[in-house]
Amino acid sequence: EAQVVASGGGSVSDGGSLTLSCTASGFTFDNYGLSWVRQAPGKERERVATISTSGSFIHYDNSVKGRFTISRDNAKKTVYLQMSELKPEDTAMYYCAGATTYGSIWNPAAVEYWGQGTQVTVSS
Repeated sequence: EAQVVASGGGSVSDGGSLTLSCTASGFTFDNYGLSWVRQAPGKERERVATISTSGSFIHYDNSVKGRFTISRDNAKKTVYLQMSELKPEDTAMYYCAGATTYGSIWNPAAVEYWGQGTQVTVSS
C-alpha cells in the first residue's frame, strides 16, 4: 500500500525557520516528481515548490522564492522543504504530492500520491 507521511510542521514566530519532511513507501519514489502544496483556511491549495526525479529541475512559487528550498534524497525516499524567513502569510497546512508529469505549470489533476499534511503556523 502506498503511503506518504509528512512531518516537521509546528508553530514559529515571524522570521523563524522550519524544515518539513515527507517520506514515501509503497511506490517507486525515484519515478515521481515531488511537490509541496499548501492550503490556508478559506483559500485554495497552491503549489509552493516542485523538484524533478533527479533534482535537476526545481520550480518555486514567487511568494517563497529565495526563502524556501526543496530537495530530495531518493535513497531515503524523502523530500524536504527548508523554510526560512517565515511570514504569517505562510501559515497553512502543507502537503507533499507525487506525480510522474510535472513542470512549471501546476496541474493538481496529475498528482497520484498525496501526503496527509503537516500544519505550519507563523505568528507575528
